[in-house]
This record gives sequence, structure tokens and C-alpha cells, in this order.
Amino acid sequence: MGFFKRLFGMLSSTQKCQILIVGLDDAGKTTIMNQVMPKARQYSEVVPTVGFKVERFKMNNIEFTMFDMSGAAQQRELWQEYYATCDAVIYVIDCKDKLRVCVAKNEMQTMLANAEMKDRRIPFLFFANKSDLAGCLTAYECCANMGLDDIKSKPWHITHCCGLTGEGIEAGITWLTDQLSRPT
Repeated sequence: MGFFKRLFGMLSSTQKCQILIVGLDDAGKTTIMNQVMPKARQYSEVVPTVGFKVERFKMNNIEFTMFDMSGAAQQRELWQEYYATCDAVIYVIDCKDKLRVCVAKNEMQTMLANAEMKDRRIPFLFFANKSDLAGCLTAYECCANMGLDDIKSKPWHITHCCGLTGEGIEAGITWLTDQLSRPT
């Protein structure tokens, strides 16, 4: 993937990035993380995450750590254990699951209100996943339903994507790379 070269080329050679990948269960977090990882490290079969997965890899002298957090209701409290040390958040929204967008919104609001998050400039990348499926919410509709325009204290961006094919992921990662390379 050519965007990895851009991702790591834009970041300083000594920068370490810790990124949380969160969202409700079955939103596609692990599938998207798999698309972001170098081809040699990608899973041949993606299975649901129980607890969390940590993927570390080094490319172009950059240590990249991604925390894929389970979205199951009983495990979402685990997310907050990683807020203090994260550099960015990737929030995956299942835009086919219209009924649970309100639950995703509540979880996002809880995250943003957490003491470890609320006063830090942490970029939030929202992936409106499963956008290839008929009848799904558009990225605009996800934005409205999630209340993203109410987020004033953090840079954020939403893009549609398909975790299975990788469509839209490069655009989101490019935005995130730009945010991470800016001085704080």
C-alpha cells in the first residue's frame, strides 16, 4: 500500500504513535486494522476481538502501535485504560446497523467526556464502514446521527469506507497522518 510510505514518511523518524481503534462490536475494527497493517503482517482470516489486540510494527524507523479494542458491551470499559497514552483514535461506525448508531454516539460522548481525553488535542478519525452495502447510512448521515459537528475541542474527520476491500481507508489514514505530523 502506497499510503503507508506517505504515512511514515510524513512522521518524524523517531515518532512513536499509539492509536486506539474503537467502535461497537461487529463494526469492522479488526478488518480495518488488518487493511492498515503491512501486507506481510495481515491476517488471512479475521476473527472477532475478545478483549483487545495489540499490533506493533516498525516501518521507516517508526514504531507504530495499534490497539484494537473489543466493542462488546461488557468490555467497552477497557477502552479508558488506554486514553492517557493514545495519540489518536480511529472510531469505526457500522453504517449498516442504523439501530445502534445511538449506542455508538453514547459511547463516543462518554469517551470524549473522560478526564484523560477531554482536555487533550487528540485527532479522531471516524470510518463509516460497510458503505458498500445497500441501504446503509452515508458518511453525512453518520455525522449527523453521531452529532460530530458538536465536537469542537478536537480535530475530527469522517470518511466512508469498506473494510473488506480497503476502499476509503487510505483517505482517512492520510488525514490522520497529517494531524499526527502537526506540532501540538
